[in-house]
Amino acid sequence: MKKKSKIVLFVMSLSLSCLLGMPLPPPALAGDRLPVTVSILPQKYFVQKIGGDRVDVSVMVLPGASPATYEPKPQQMVSLAKSKIYFAIGVPFETHWLSKFKGFSPKMTIVSTQRGIEKISMKAHLHHKDEEGEDGKTAVHAGIKDPHIWLAPPLVMLQARNILEGLLKVDPEHGKRYEANYEGFIRELVDLDLKLIGRFKGAVQSTHFMVYHPAWGYFAWAYGLEQIPIEMEGKNPTPKELQELIGMARKDGIRVIFVQPQFSTKNADTIARAIGGKIMVADPLAVNWAENIEKVAASFETVLK
Repeated sequence: MKKKSKIVLFVMSLSLSCLLGMPLPPPALAGDRLPVTVSILPQKYFVQKIGGDRVDVSVMVLPGASPATYEPKPQQMVSLAKSKIYFAIGVPFETHWLSKFKGFSPKMTIVSTQRGIEKISMKAHLHHKDEEGEDGKTAVHAGIKDPHIWLAPPLVMLQARNILEGLLKVDPEHGKRYEANYEGFIRELVDLDLKLIGRFKGAVQSTHFMVYHPAWGYFAWAYGLEQIPIEMEGKNPTPKELQELIGMARKDGIRVIFVQPQFSTKNADTIARAIGGKIMVADPLAVNWAENIEKVAASFETVLK
């Protein structure tokens, strides 16, 4: 849109405002917006909810890629030089790249949106009796912390506060707007959390669901469920482990294996065929976060009844 057209639109908005007796703030033109970068797509949703039209959000991990192994493209590094804030979230690729981002753009503020969140250890199906004395149990890998903190609304509330504080620090001039947006977003998160509590509390016969990649641990924690992962630490199960997982699925009456677009479905297909079941997609990296959480929750509820 040309500059002249933008001015015409603003004058029209101002005229309408006067007619209605309601003041309208000037629209944020592209050049006026605060350039920020996030690691993954769901963060873009969170930052836009709080920043509104004041922020111009770039996403580092492109659709279809994995936050565990991602390597930024050269053009992304060029764009990063313009960012005022980088909102980190603790996904694996950041371990290697955050220091490089800071070196590339030393004036950029890095905000750890995971600050204040105690991460839980990832869990894996036990494949050996000597690990816990009984097959079919769930083992906790104490040294591996689950990074998927964006999939539980209660934890997103904490992330939202960290995002707000980052925006206030870098752009205090528009603080009231950020604070108002933040309060509205928190109300939405509380409503969603209560809705999900009601969806699962006493409404499902089973609490176990099977996933290929263990991304839904925090969601399960928040709503009294338990995920059974096929893959762990990036490793596919051995043939013996696959047989054990098939036996577990049959024992628990599991007929659906949840997969995500970023990973191969080969082993999930094998288990699904063996139990006479099917696979369903549960994407932890969808851009429309709230809509996706409700969609996945409905899928979980369906298979747990």
